[in-house]
Amino acid sequence: MNGAELHVLLLKEGISPATTAHRGEQRIKLVFEMEDRLEQAVRKLPGRKWSRTMGAWHIPRDKRLLEELIKELAILPPSILEKKKIHSGHLNPERAVNTDLIRPAPFTAALHDVLKREPLHHASIPDLLSSDSVTVEIAGRRIILKCPKNNTDTKFLTGIRYTRWDKRNFCWIIPNYPGNLAVIKEYFKDRIRSITELPVQAIIPAAGINEKRKAAKDEIIIIKTCKGRMKLIFGFNKTLSIAINKMPYHYWDSNNKWYTIPFSETLLNKIKELAVAEKLNIAYEEEKEENKTARKNSDDIKNYKTCPSAYILKLKELRYSDNTLRTYKILFEEFINHFHSHDPEAIDETMITAFLRYLVLERKVSPSYQNQAINAVKFYYEKVLGGKRKIYLVERPREEKTLPVVLSENEVAAILKVTDNLKHRALLMVAYSGGLRVSEVVNLKIKDIDSKRMQIRVEQGKGKKDRYTLLADHTLLTLRSYIKKYRPNIWLFEGGPGVQYSVRSIQAIMRESAYKAGIKKKVSVHTLRHSFATHLLENGTDLRYIQALLGHSSPKTTEIYTHVTTKGFSQIKNPLDILLNRE
Repeated sequence: MNGAELHVLLLKEGISPATTAHRGEQRIKLVFEMEDRLEQAVRKLPGRKWSRTMGAWHIPRDKRLLEELIKELAILPPSILEKKKIHSGHLNPERAVNTDLIRPAPFTAALHDVLKREPLHHASIPDLLSSDSVTVEIAGRRIILKCPKNNTDTKFLTGIRYTRWDKRNFCWIIPNYPGNLAVIKEYFKDRIRSITELPVQAIIPAAGINEKRKAAKDEIIIIKTCKGRMKLIFGFNKTLSIAINKMPYHYWDSNNKWYTIPFSETLLNKIKELAVAEKLNIAYEEEKEENKTARKNSDDIKNYKTCPSAYILKLKELRYSDNTLRTYKILFEEFINHFHSHDPEAIDETMITAFLRYLVLERKVSPSYQNQAINAVKFYYEKVLGGKRKIYLVERPREEKTLPVVLSENEVAAILKVTDNLKHRALLMVAYSGGLRVSEVVNLKIKDIDSKRMQIRVEQGKGKKDRYTLLADHTLLTLRSYIKKYRPNIWLFEGGPGVQYSVRSIQAIMRESAYKAGIKKKVSVHTLRHSFATHLLENGTDLRYIQALLGHSSPKTTEIYTHVTTKGFSQIKNPLDILLNRE
């Protein structure tokens, strides 16, 4: 029995070994389809390591380790062993064997025989399964390329404009521009194992959304959209165009011949001022809300399917947060009830794509909701059922960025002033003075308030990160009065003895206080967080400190607040002027 047959036999179990060098050490690479029980067997082996570069496990080149692995595989149920078939095209046909004739006991004996007689050689593995092989998938405007990461290939791929590495799916995403596929073929040549064209569902915008409009020569049409953006339609005007190109997140729609920018009162007033200066008539409109199909719940569907217990247990096992657990549960229930007559395991890729199309066209969900739905579905097929990692590509309209709603310092003061209830005022003061998310407010415990250092400890915030943020003097005084009156037991804010305050109740408090204060903006508790960051920036706080206080992983997330305000920028002196004034 030769090394190639050994490879076939291991693939029968769902695992294929190949010798590989790792930091000068000869090791055995194990490639297998996602299957929890197989992965657990590998995890038990001493010296096993996971390589993100290769996307595979590898173990020391030791016969005893393989023998231990065989013992684990031998006790797996026969159904698992017989489900793993060798797909056509994966192996050289001349070396292929009839896997249906192989059973667990002969497999184990044969492998032990090979371990005694012959060592594993890298050259014995078929070329098509080489660790250097490349697969290419074409999906509409994207080329998905999968290959082991190395410096030479990375340098080539990053040289193609707008190419990015998808760390979630371990693949390269390349724009399918004219000539890109030819360049890839020319570079990788014989290393390309397969080129597949995937069906992509195109999302057609709802009628009327992108209906073309034209403005008169001396007119500018400003349309506030439902998605927090503004469409600016006007004839050629150099002054306006230059000003808009300096605004944050501006976008020129070449098909409809109009600009879109985030909606904010500041930007709207600036556009109006420029239009008046350019002697343009202003036509302002607001788009009406689109009719959306509501999500179906247990009252709408007879014999409503609940989320499988295995799904919930897997989320808990992988330590997903409670918020993610709730979100995934709701999204997956919507998915399985959309195909109510089908067993979840029988739902194929075309049905998944059809569901995603339904979310966009009928439910008219946001891109972020759609991405969460994709993740919830992928989690079931990849993590719960142990299937292969897949990419579900659905062409959709460009995601347009918006600016956060921010309250002025006077508006925040007005909201706190009209909040008469002591507990409610303490809630809002803590949320604003610490820049906290609403989930972080309800999770605060009495011990998290550090009055000596004037800090609030946020334990296991978003992304399971701990951090410290600010505690204002006035907030501490209000908290002392509140604790003296309400006597909370465990949580800083309780709805009942030992019971956390609900998120909905806090949001309702914020809406009521904003209404009493005469605030017309659409605000929530998160608006206080945005306002906290903006006011710190306006008062001269360094962006890096704001990032730490908010708990942002990336400074790019915090930089959004530089687009919200321009207050204080006029006082900044350009270093060039300072240098020249000295002369």
